[in-house]
Formats: sequence, structure tokens, C-alpha cells
Amino acid sequence: MAEEEVKLFGTWGSPFSRRIEVALKLKGVQYEYIEEDLTNKSPALLNYNPVNKQIPVLVHNGKPVAESFVIMEYIDETWKHNPILPADPYERAMARFWAKYIDEKFWPAAKKTVVAKGEEQKGAIDEIQQQMKNLEGELKEKKFFGGESLGFLDIAANIIIWLVVAQEALGMDQILNEEKLPVLHGWLHRLLDDAVFKECVPPKERHLDFFKVKFGSSIASK
Repeated sequence: MAEEEVKLFGTWGSPFSRRIEVALKLKGVQYEYIEEDLTNKSPALLNYNPVNKQIPVLVHNGKPVAESFVIMEYIDETWKHNPILPADPYERAMARFWAKYIDEKFWPAAKKTVVAKGEEQKGAIDEIQQQMKNLEGELKEKKFFGGESLGFLDIAANIIIWLVVAQEALGMDQILNEEKLPVLHGWLHRLLDDAVFKECVPPKERHLDFFKVKFGSSIASK
């Protein structure tokens, strides 16, 4: 079998490109990682993703695939071993539903908790805590959303880590605490202890510094 060429264009602080790293590592796929400066995007990135001009982009044997969930499904269909999506059609549909929920509902609310102030921030925190309770309802008593091992939805939910680190950097009270959200809190710790996932989490100190510079502690004032 001919050697395959796999490249990933991403940036270290993006949860979206980190998703692809997790998926590739779970599959044991060797790849070349290319770090992008989003303030000065490379000609290669613009060539491979001329429509959105964004990361992540996976290039497999010269063919580009964009958008994190599309890439994850492509990886799962191309390298069949260690499946990321469930085999059962209904469970597969539910994983896609909740992944979409995370990007379309949870992610905008998470950003609002960081940048909003006063009553608007309190409202955003209430909203995101309800969303986390909804995710707890899907997780139930499972070890991971994917069952006994990481799955599609666990990878999609890596965004929660970005929220937790941002809140710590800005001196905010943690929204995801054991008292209010025990199921999701336990899941997060298991996720961060997973050997593969651990490789794909940004260095914490660098991540904290990034948020402090980007937002500043005053942004979280109430």
C-alpha cells in the first residue's frame, strides 16, 4: 500500500483544530501538522480552503477537507479502525445532534460568559449552566459520551476545556463545578486523564496567558 500524505493546518489555541488532532491520534494516523498564523494566513491555507479561509483543514493525498465535524467524519470513514461515531444509526444521529448543539448553542453562550458584563454576564452564565445540564442528560452514567472510550461527541465537547481555562485566567467563578454539575465535572476529569486526549490539549500556562492577553481580567468584572 502506498504511503499516504496527511497534513493538518491548524493553530495551537483552536479547539476546532485540536479536535482533528484527537481524531487522527485515536486512529493512529501519521500526519504533518502546519501551524497557521491567523493574522497572516499562508498561501497554502488560502489555496486549500478558498471559500472559508479558516482552519482546520485536513489535506489527504492532496485533497483538502474543511470544517472540524466534516473532517472528523471523513477521518472515521477513511480509516475504519477505532471508530469515532457509534455503529448504531440512531446513536450516530444523536452524536451528530449534540455535536451541532455544542457548536451552535453552547459555543456562542460560552464566549458571551467571558466577554459580557453585569446582568448580561449573569444571564449568559445561567444559559450555559442549563446547556451543561442538558449535556449531563445525554451523558447520564456513561464514562464518556462515546461509552467506555472517547467518541465523536467527547471530541466535539473539547470546547468546554477552553471555557474552563478562560474563566480561570479571568478570575471568574467556575461554572462547571462538582456541586452543580457532578456528572459533567467527572467526565471532564476523565477526559483530561485520557492519554490520547491529554496530548492534544494546549499547555495550560500558555493557554492561561493567551486569555489574559486577549481579554484582560477587567472584562470579567461584574
